[in-house]
Amino acid sequence: MEKKSSWLTALIIGACVVCACVALAFGLSHFRSESTHVISATGSASVDFEADTIIWRGSFSTTAVTSRQAYSKIKSDADLVRHYLADNGLSGSEVVFNSVDISRTYEDRYDDNGNYIGSFETGYQLTQSVVVSSSNLDAVELISRDISSLLDEGVELTSGSPEYYYSDLDALKLDLIDKASLNAKERIDIIARNSGAVPGKLNNSSLGVFQITAKNSGTGSYSYDGAFDTSSRFKTATITVRLEYGLK
Repeated sequence: MEKKSSWLTALIIGACVVCACVALAFGLSHFRSESTHVISATGSASVDFEADTIIWRGSFSTTAVTSRQAYSKIKSDADLVRHYLADNGLSGSEVVFNSVDISRTYEDRYDDNGNYIGSFETGYQLTQSVVVSSSNLDAVELISRDISSLLDEGVELTSGSPEYYYSDLDALKLDLIDKASLNAKERIDIIARNSGAVPGKLNNSSLGVFQITAKNSGTGSYSYDGAFDTSSRFKTATITVRLEYGLK
């Protein structure tokens, strides 16, 4: 009776070991099939385009002994700037004058022996900035480069570099995603055809970083988290899409 029981126990243990080995072999085979029987490719698309919006920033300042004198001069300068922009084809809705910043001015003084006496108030300095946002790129570019007439009228204007933007960037990006996806699928089909494989279902897809660089600037202008050039009127937008398909 004991021998029969021992034989039965050994038989059960052996059957369990066999089943475990079969299950393990099937699992490894299935895992290997799922993890290695894939084909992937990265597609890209790019387009050259011209900005349709320009932003220009400038500032002007004045100093005077009293705050009243300084404010009168900054107000006069603002009127001259406003007329100058209007004469160059800009409307009032395209121009914003920010609030006036006011600060005291000081002068360091020394005695006849060159010893420092102290810093004394000499008056006030007022500064005002102006921001132009327009679709008239040519006019604003000219304004940003040529401010000699304002300087001749006594306006101490500092001109910043223009910034260039595109108003329908979302539509441009969606179109690039569509083209990059088609490009990735075409590459997968070519690889599969040349290797005798047949693509199955899409396993995974990922979108690369959206890049906007100056036209003809090359890939050296790309950044890890996405470049967004605002200094150039003519730009290039680029995006990548990675697709991974299982094989039949």
